[in-house]
Amino acid sequence: MVTRLVMCHTAEMTPEELHAVRGLLDEAFRDFTDHDWGHTLGGQHALVVEDGVVVAHGALVMRRLLHVGRSLRTGYLESVATRPDRTRRGHADRVMTALESLAPAYDVLALSASEAGIPLYESRGWQLWRGPSSVLAPGGITRTPADDGSVYVLGGSDLDLDGELTCDWRDGEVW
Repeated sequence: MVTRLVMCHTAEMTPEELHAVRGLLDEAFRDFTDHDWGHTLGGQHALVVEDGVVVAHGALVMRRLLHVGRSLRTGYLESVATRPDRTRRGHADRVMTALESLAPAYDVLALSASEAGIPLYESRGWQLWRGPSSVLAPGGITRTPADDGSVYVLGGSDLDLDGELTCDWRDGEVW
């Protein structure tokens, strides 16, 4: 079995690769929407490919987070997933290592974790954002209490993890 890691920007992916990644994400997440897919595009992708089949994926896209009067250039992880029949083989670790290697380009890395993903992120040193979460919505800053306790960050050692964190607006799930 030939396994390789591929790093590429969305613009470098073929329609077939994009279709394969979307299929993986639809299979891995029960409720993966077109908005979720849109959030995945426009950044760097890490793909684990086994014998020509995409078995794991993650993307790092640019976002802005507001914290204590600062606008943080944020690498935001999206759509980290492994095919259900290929889990527990280290694929997610390879994806995370590749995406985390891009951290020097950002003030902080961030993500919104699913329950299943928390052990992976915590084992890699990601920290839970304990403070309240909000979004800079068209009508102004709006609390997102349903997202409290799901946001994790890596880096940004000068951040107050108990302070408010506000993400930029986007359609669908804002975090």
